Amino acid sequence: MFLAIDIGNTNITLGLYEGDTAGPRWRLATDHERTADEYGASLREVLCRAGIETGNVRSVAIASVVPPLTGVFEDVSWKCLRSRPLIVDSSVKTGIRILCDAPEQIGADRIVDVAAGFALYGGPACVIDLGTATTFDAVSADGDYLGGAITPGIGIAAEALSRRAARLPRVELRPPPSAIGRNATQSLQSGLLLGYVGLVEGMVARFRAELGPDTRVIATGGLAGVIARETDSISVLAPWLTLDGLRIIYELNRGRDQ
Repeated sequence: MFLAIDIGNTNITLGLYEGDTAGPRWRLATDHERTADEYGASLREVLCRAGIETGNVRSVAIASVVPPLTGVFEDVSWKCLRSRPLIVDSSVKTGIRILCDAPEQIGADRIVDVAAGFALYGGPACVIDLGTATTFDAVSADGDYLGGAITPGIGIAAEALSRRAARLPRVELRPPPSAIGRNATQSLQSGLLLGYVGLVEGMVARFRAELGPDTRVIATGGLAGVIARETDSISVLAPWLTLDGLRIIYELNRGRDQ
């Protein structure tokens, strides 16, 4: 079995694969203070609950945007699974050509998302990841990763408002009854949720103007479903795109001296 590990700023997502078939997926909270032993115990626990022995997991790939935890999970992979993981960055085979300036500065999650989007859905495509940050990435019809855009995620915006404006409450991210909010809660829901819908629609229109009208829009990330329900701009909702991309990239690099 193959284990994909996506280390994000808010969550660490793990997914098992048996060949091309996806198995169980899990989310752990990202905690910089936890040790390899602690994360290893969590990994053993979720595998045990799924009825999977650690010895059945033979290979691992990691995408990380949290450098201090990359080494931690390398240790977890070796200590728990006896597997040296593939650490994804711009130097590994991805199935796309990275034409951005300074490829080494691109987050591993963005590389994996674009590789998965192109491999699974073709191009041209705009891949949107609605997580801690909201990212938009462009891939051409020929598989050229051209670059993208980054903006703070909805959660960061909501947290900033709550911290900096004493009279504004934290609210549940759900659609308000109308765009014109009748109270503080509805106004915040309108601004945060519908405001980000407008952001997505505006950026998609600009990407399509540069990539072409046939551009497919693929959305992933923890809040992708919430946004997708409010707009027709998203063609494909792929909540596990990063994990799928890690499997694809691992297969491309099988046999590589890791």
